[in-house]
Amino acid sequence: MSFTRRSLLAAPAAAALLPLARPALAQSWPDRPVTLIVPYPPGGAVDGVARMLAQELSEKLKANVVVDNRAGGAGGSVGVGQVMRSRGDGYTLLFNASIHVVQPLINKNVTYDPVNDFTHIGLVADGPLIVSTSPNVPAKTLKEFFDLVKKDPAKYNFCTSGYGSAGHLAVEQLKIMAGVDNEVITYRGAGPALTDLAGGTVQLMADPFLSSLPLVKGGQIKALAVTSKERSPLAPEIPTVAESGMEPFDIASWYAVWAPKDMPAALQATIAGNVNAVVRSDSFKNRLAPLGFVPKASTPEELKAFVISETARYKKIVETAKISVE
Repeated sequence: MSFTRRSLLAAPAAAALLPLARPALAQSWPDRPVTLIVPYPPGGAVDGVARMLAQELSEKLKANVVVDNRAGGAGGSVGVGQVMRSRGDGYTLLFNASIHVVQPLINKNVTYDPVNDFTHIGLVADGPLIVSTSPNVPAKTLKEFFDLVKKDPAKYNFCTSGYGSAGHLAVEQLKIMAGVDNEVITYRGAGPALTDLAGGTVQLMADPFLSSLPLVKGGQIKALAVTSKERSPLAPEIPTVAESGMEPFDIASWYAVWAPKDMPAALQATIAGNVNAVVRSDSFKNRLAPLGFVPKASTPEELKAFVISETARYKKIVETAKISVE
């Protein structure tokens, strides 16, 4: 028998084994450490929630799940790009926030499609933001703050820890509601932004509980409102935006896990099932609660639908506020 004929006869047999290879990959996962890429520096809210998830997953899987901070580029594009270039074998995953959906809307240089260029794994958590000002600003409510801004706009600077983040969009939406047009200064992370807010260099910021609440409790910054429809049990003394004299308002910072595109369905289901089990656990809920976050479990299909709906929602804010990266 010639080599060519043997090859042709062997091909159908090899093809028949392919469907078996994918479930086997899912069954053996993980047999080595899993990398959870966070496209931002250590210390922020995204990093904090990611590390909680990684620890819980490590305990559940009895395998190391390691957080790898790959900061850099617009909206964390360095870390996101690394995930896109990785194999869909389950050993490189992306942990990101709502900014992952916003970046393609505001930056023409960000060309990925958050719906079609990734494998959706599942939602993990969400939580409201605290809208804060400097202690020396003589406003007790959000409405009073914007009344002061209208009287002397040049005196007040707004800021965000990340261009296109939930905090940025929250401030832009508040500007639209209040009828002001102050520029929003972008910082590289929550730490520097909160430092300048406390020092009075900037006067308004919306930021997750994880990084803001300790400064509120310590008196370094002044909380004006939370961005949820209801007050947070973690800080029930802080009114909602509506209670602070503005229109009803609801923007949360949310977090999810994605994988590289074209991951086998069986492996996607295995990873999603483990992530979902952790997110639904009491131990994960108890870890999140002191930080102002709540678990937000989902199936991969639910995450995909959520991303589509959030994209449409954010697009309206982006277009109205004329947010773009030049």
